[in-house]
Amino acid sequence: MRDNEFGELAIIGMRGCEDFTEQVDNYLKEWRRHNVDATFTVEAVCPRFGSGEAKCLIKDSMRGKDVYIICDTFNYGVTFKMYGMTVPMSPDDHYCDLKRIIAAIAGKARRISVVMPMLYEGRQHRRTARESLDCAMMLQELTAMGVSNILTFDAHDPRVQNAVPLHGFDNVQPTYQMIKAMLRKYPDIIVDKDHLMIISPDEGAMARSMYYSSVLGIDIGVFYKRRNYAVIVNGRNPIEAHEYLGRDLTGMDVFIVDDMISSGESFFDVAKQLKEKGAKRIFSFCTFGLFTSGLDHFDQCYKEGLFDQVFTTNLVYRNPELATRPWYTEVNMCKYVAYLVDTLNHDSSISDLLNPVGRINKLLAKHKARMPIPEQVSLDL
Repeated sequence: MRDNEFGELAIIGMRGCEDFTEQVDNYLKEWRRHNVDATFTVEAVCPRFGSGEAKCLIKDSMRGKDVYIICDTFNYGVTFKMYGMTVPMSPDDHYCDLKRIIAAIAGKARRISVVMPMLYEGRQHRRTARESLDCAMMLQELTAMGVSNILTFDAHDPRVQNAVPLHGFDNVQPTYQMIKAMLRKYPDIIVDKDHLMIISPDEGAMARSMYYSSVLGIDIGVFYKRRNYAVIVNGRNPIEAHEYLGRDLTGMDVFIVDDMISSGESFFDVAKQLKEKGAKRIFSFCTFGLFTSGLDHFDQCYKEGLFDQVFTTNLVYRNPELATRPWYTEVNMCKYVAYLVDTLNHDSSISDLLNPVGRINKLLAKHKARMPIPEQVSLDL
């Protein structure tokens, strides 16, 4: 162990996170000049009995180690056998396996950090009736079991961290990576107030939309969701209409910023209204692409020209068919997660990593330098 490391590094990738964990491990080995045949990863398996019950077995000693557990509680591509049936793992199943891994460590690790990109039960963060506060209960349960730090991305409402005020909770934003992917995919985009605009699909997404607006120096528009609170459909109050507040959109490129795409219902409604208001190209920046109602509706709307591209990260499970869609771009976050793990393992501050303004400004400067200048083009002609 090097003197400036908090403890010997150990990374546990839960089921469904194997590829992501391997990429993080490869970056760490490259930066630390580690033996190519060695690894920072530790295997932990959670075999299940025929009844669906399970246990955890860790195949290495965790004594004195600085452990990072990478989990994706929304990976429905992982299955198990129960009473002879093949059952996809639910968020509850993944979360129980996470607790089993922590229990198997049995307090021997020097520190335990959980990298949970999409926060388990993050949408059930506040009480509006006689409801359970699942996300707050989860955070308190993990910290009670010995977890020191929780790293999540683009939390639905980061104020849920108030449930564990004496423990580490870092809400990371993929802003820089999203902007970089957009400029790489569409090098002709002009980033100024006359050509590009940020759209918040609802009042809940205003904070992240305002951040994009401020770092890019462009205007923002917002849609207000009018819901029917007398009816519950699929666990939520249905949206009756989206009302737009903002400047004229005629001829402008716009990108809609949100934390997730679930069924796509809100996205399609907002995109349709943006097109009716004269928007040129429509892009979506969503940290998590769940696509809970499948891809067919997205295919159809793309063919109709309703939107141009959807950008989501690889922080949660993606349907393999997504890679074949011309309207989809994946934003790889493995290197960023590796930076976070490496910095925390050396017990250093991650403040610079959490604030990407400097990197975004450099990226925009390079992009503008590559853009043609109209006056010069006309003179050349």
